[in-house]
Amino acid sequence: MSAGSSPSYVIIGSGVFGASTALHLIRAHPDADVTLVDRDAHDAPTRVAASWDWNKVVRADYADILYTKLALEAQALWRTDPIWKPFYHESGVVWISRTSFAKDVVANHAALGAGAKLGAYPVEEARKMYGGLLDGADYTGVQEVLVNRGSGWAEAKEALQSTIEAAMGLGVRYVTAEVTGVRLEGDGSRRQCRGVVTADGRTLSADRVVVCAGAYTPKLLVDSAPDWPDLHAGERILASGITEATAPLSHEDRPILDTMPVCCNVNPVERGEEVGCLPLPALHAFKCWGQVHFRNTITHPVTGQSLSAPPLKRDYAQWEVSPALRDDVQWALRSVFGDRKSNLAHLKMENHRICWDAWTPTEDFIVSPHSACDGLFIATCGSFHGFKFLPVIGKYVVAMLAGELDPVWREKWAWDRERPPVGRRGEFARHELKDWLSAGQDD
Repeated sequence: MSAGSSPSYVIIGSGVFGASTALHLIRAHPDADVTLVDRDAHDAPTRVAASWDWNKVVRADYADILYTKLALEAQALWRTDPIWKPFYHESGVVWISRTSFAKDVVANHAALGAGAKLGAYPVEEARKMYGGLLDGADYTGVQEVLVNRGSGWAEAKEALQSTIEAAMGLGVRYVTAEVTGVRLEGDGSRRQCRGVVTADGRTLSADRVVVCAGAYTPKLLVDSAPDWPDLHAGERILASGITEATAPLSHEDRPILDTMPVCCNVNPVERGEEVGCLPLPALHAFKCWGQVHFRNTITHPVTGQSLSAPPLKRDYAQWEVSPALRDDVQWALRSVFGDRKSNLAHLKMENHRICWDAWTPTEDFIVSPHSACDGLFIATCGSFHGFKFLPVIGKYVVAMLAGELDPVWREKWAWDRERPPVGRRGEFARHELKDWLSAGQDD
């Protein structure tokens, strides 16, 4: 890089973090050389990115006031910016939990002056909302239900595609290739990253490389330098998966989709995290996700170390869903609607898919320079809640690249920070994918 010139960038992965970073980077530096590289074409009908999906929840409902504020910033753009506005639907969100979550969210919104459309409601009142659609849900032990009419959902793949096209329209170059490693120079305890290498033998050179590779990140870093543990993610990141599917509605039931909110039910959670159900009008269906989060532990062929990675197939085997995991998603419908709405709770689900994401033990993102490698930056770990930040997360990545990220976020999203070890937090993704591959496998 010559004096006075802009650095060149390669961004690995065109999911939420990569696409948003590319857009905000080219906006901030119109003359910069920015390459966005992904194993899937930007207009591919299906992709492995967690952000490729039928739809995703867009909410500003967090017990953490920092994420509440960030989500409100994103939501303002979902409502107004032509890149994202056509794909956002403010259906409302209902959150059922035994914890103090509802009160915490209401308090955060009040503190930020943004609580006009939400409230914590007694169970009996919540049951009657939305035409009694969720009357049959499991409310055992629940004191109050969070209802936020100012949240909703987005058409995920369409919004992602719109972001990528906007970035390309401003000059970002999109390259379809599978990145097999980052290109390193030097040796010893500190090295320099100067681009990436691809499975077809190409080298894409750059002054700065931003890894936005989601669940692929831990394996990518080990593959890049098996003999250099300082580069590896270690206990920082866990590649984990969850199953989702669609449930087509009969012609008679389809009007429900016009008024149905997103429902997240954390009561009870027997084998994992919350379950959820979203309206999916484009397919005249619901979309649900199950409660079982799992890892896929492999042995690295060079180092011999164990790490979790998506299945080593071109499409992460995302459409190969076992009967046991199909039943897990079916359970989500029963949890949301209960037997009192048996015509909905027992709909036949189809289009089963496994969604892989990068998760951290605190569920915070990583947006940080790599502490051991100059020119290498990490911006990933959506932790199954990152999609809603599509309109804004790239702005924060660009600030990080410039050394201007707010200290609060710099500490919270740092590559090196205090966090519980992935391997010893047993309550999340404690299941192994292989244990759910046989029909009838139970907990």
